[in-house]
Amino acid sequence: MEMLGTRDVYGKTLVELGRENENIVVLDADLSESTRTKYFAKEFPHRFFNMGVAEQDLIGTAAGLALGGKLPFVSSFAIFLAGKGWEQIRQSICIPNLNVKLVASHGGITVGEDGASHHCTEDFALMRVLPNMMVICPADGVETEKVIREIAEHRGPVYVRLARAKSPVVLDRNYQFQLGRSFTLREGKNLTMIATGIMVYRCLRAAEELDKEGISAAVVNMSTLKPIDAPAIVRAARQTGAILTAEEHLVIGGLGSAVAEVVSQNYPVPMRIIGVDDIFGPSGSAEELMEHFGLTFPFIAEAARQLLKRK
Repeated sequence: MEMLGTRDVYGKTLVELGRENENIVVLDADLSESTRTKYFAKEFPHRFFNMGVAEQDLIGTAAGLALGGKLPFVSSFAIFLAGKGWEQIRQSICIPNLNVKLVASHGGITVGEDGASHHCTEDFALMRVLPNMMVICPADGVETEKVIREIAEHRGPVYVRLARAKSPVVLDRNYQFQLGRSFTLREGKNLTMIATGIMVYRCLRAAEELDKEGISAAVVNMSTLKPIDAPAIVRAARQTGAILTAEEHLVIGGLGSAVAEVVSQNYPVPMRIIGVDDIFGPSGSAEELMEHFGLTFPFIAEAARQLLKRK
């Protein structure tokens, strides 16, 4: 199975976009090696700005560059970009609705050994609550390239979450990403699994296991969390009568919450939200932590079996 790092794809795509659009500038908070903006810095040193460990200044400078007609791509670790820079993102980017792209690496618990201080499991909630902000979490490296190219054409604030570790490729190279639209990878009749980011692959594996038992599960890649694809969610609720969501984020305020908002107001059906419970995570390898929090395909499959009993 092909493995790609979403942050690696981001860095290389930025360089390609930089060659196509001279107004693109890139800002980083002294983490360009890890966020992979180092590739852009090497090719376009005069359009790259290392703001140091000063995330609030990072956001304010990006806002100024956007007002000056530039197209800023801003990167840091998710915990620092979404956390430390939140007030400036609200005040300086979202209120004036500026054309700034926030692309955070090291999202979720697969940051691994760095521990709770670096595990960002709150960023979907922090960004989703901001008016004018679009929130995206690509399923794999293929979608990451499509997302970065698409948001460069979209006018307005966007937050994109990427991962530290490489992950399996689940989408075809010919896949076309559309802002605000989900993509069904697998049709099903008994329930629908709606996932984002690295959890899409795990839901596909869980669906394969359930299929052996005669349980037909649809799998939907909901890479855009805001604006969420409400029509697709309602259609899934009507067609399968049960919805399971999966995300590498707290069960509060993320994908599951967004889907539940749509389901509860349009077509209530039994739901199960899989994610990180309301706790901080310990230090450990990425796979150890995924196992610890039940973000594995056997756990998802069992959760689906239990969900079906509530139909």
